[in-house]
Amino acid sequence: MQSLVLTAIGSDRPGLVEALATLISSKGGNWLESSMAQLAGQFAGILRVDVADADADALMAALEAFEALKITVTHATETTGESGYSRKLHLSLVGQDRVGIVREVSQVLARHEVNVEELNTMTSSAPMSGETLFHAKASLQAGGGLDAGALKQDLEALSNDLIVDITLDELVSI
Repeated sequence: MQSLVLTAIGSDRPGLVEALATLISSKGGNWLESSMAQLAGQFAGILRVDVADADADALMAALEAFEALKITVTHATETTGESGYSRKLHLSLVGQDRVGIVREVSQVLARHEVNVEELNTMTSSAPMSGETLFHAKASLQAGGGLDAGALKQDLEALSNDLIVDITLDELVSI
């Protein structure tokens, strides 16, 4: 069995996901997980597919020939051991849009060895002023040695510099 990670991009249109799903299942692939979005008229997706060794070459050839999307196939590397990330965090940010917000927040996270597991961003119009607001939500992972207080302090200092509201919550496992 092979586990493949596919990245796909192309002009968005109705039926695109169905066509991709049909192609994958017709070649013996099992669609396991995915994240997809429409951005500026483009469909963008990443997904993980398992396929039997005997069917892998046929699936990869069909994906390469799929004209509706540019698809890149990477063999997944399964981690069987502990990832070292025992803590889960959630970050949310909202503030006036400006160049460099993601860079500056991600620099703070990197200094604290916090991994970005998922990041979703968008802009919207402020209700009263009409100015552009930037919104971000992130799922984060950190090791047991994370000094959450120091991370929060660094994010609060950044929040003041950027004039944004940043909230960081640690998710507790039950």
